[in-house]
Amino acid sequence: MPKDVRTLSSRVVQVSENAILLVIGLATLFAAGVEVKRLFDTGTVNLSDLFLLFIYAEVLGMVGAFYKSHRIPVTLPIIIAMTALCRMIILQSKDIDPVNIMYEAGGILILSAAALLMSYKDKMSLEKVKLRQDQEE
Repeated sequence: MPKDVRTLSSRVVQVSENAILLVIGLATLFAAGVEVKRLFDTGTVNLSDLFLLFIYAEVLGMVGAFYKSHRIPVTLPIIIAMTALCRMIILQSKDIDPVNIMYEAGGILILSAAALLMSYKDKMSLEKVKLRQDQEE
């Protein structure tokens, strides 16, 4: 593939990625605004509402992390999934079979173990990079 085609395709992907992330960020801000308005209109705040706002904050943090470092840490989507499962347990805990709650809690445990492993992997990767830089100097 010619170099100019690779450069153009790379640029198209980069611009598309930024546009999609901008849409995600704006949609998240809009959804958070709608939720905050609903909270003020009803005058009540439940734990599930706080979890939903926390999910919005995490999504915005993930978009911000990408714009800052041009990569998304794997642990952020895992944490968002854990928060979503917690919210689901809170919303459905009265109406579902207790076994399903155990499955959801097991999912949170698996995700937390994955987040822990990924954080260790990131730490080891950063140590390897530093070691390589020290060896080059």
